[in-house]
Amino acid sequence: MAQITSVTSESLQAKIRELLPSQQGFGEDLQASNVILPTIDLTAAAEGTQVPTYLQTALAFGSQTSFLVNNTTTTLANTPGFYRVFGVLNGWAQGAANGGGNLALTDGLAVKQLFQIFVDNGATEDLISLPFDFTVFLAAGESLTGTSDAGNNFLRVTVRQVADVNGNLVNPSGFTPQ
Repeated sequence: MAQITSVTSESLQAKIRELLPSQQGFGEDLQASNVILPTIDLTAAAEGTQVPTYLQTALAFGSQTSFLVNNTTTTLANTPGFYRVFGVLNGWAQGAANGGGNLALTDGLAVKQLFQIFVDNGATEDLISLPFDFTVFLAAGESLTGTSDAGNNFLRVTVRQVADVNGNLVNPSGFTPQ
């Protein structure tokens, strides 16, 4: 037979008031029952994904864009959202002119460097490589750019959108979770 008992725990009542603000004015005590009620956790389904993050950020043929940047500046992404960005920034000194490259964020007025490499022309036959793998957020009006100057400096980068501007995950191309 079911029994109902009052629970007079201030910490439990405080948590209920925190999690359910509409219940703050409810004047009755919490109650407990000796009846077992099954609980089904639908959180992952309600969030729209059941795919672990490491799989959701996977690269796929149709959902990544690769760039080779040499002696120019290239816009790598400019649609608002979250992007996985990885690759290598190389500088090779051959006693020629100073050179280098960078990855940067810009809003059209200011530039903020994320990664930068500089090769001094005083160096002889030095190869410098800077690998990177990070996630970046672009707001409306912002861009991710890659720059490489001088012939022996280059940027090889791959960009993949992993979530839109609202944080809704973008699955790899061709993948449909079951």
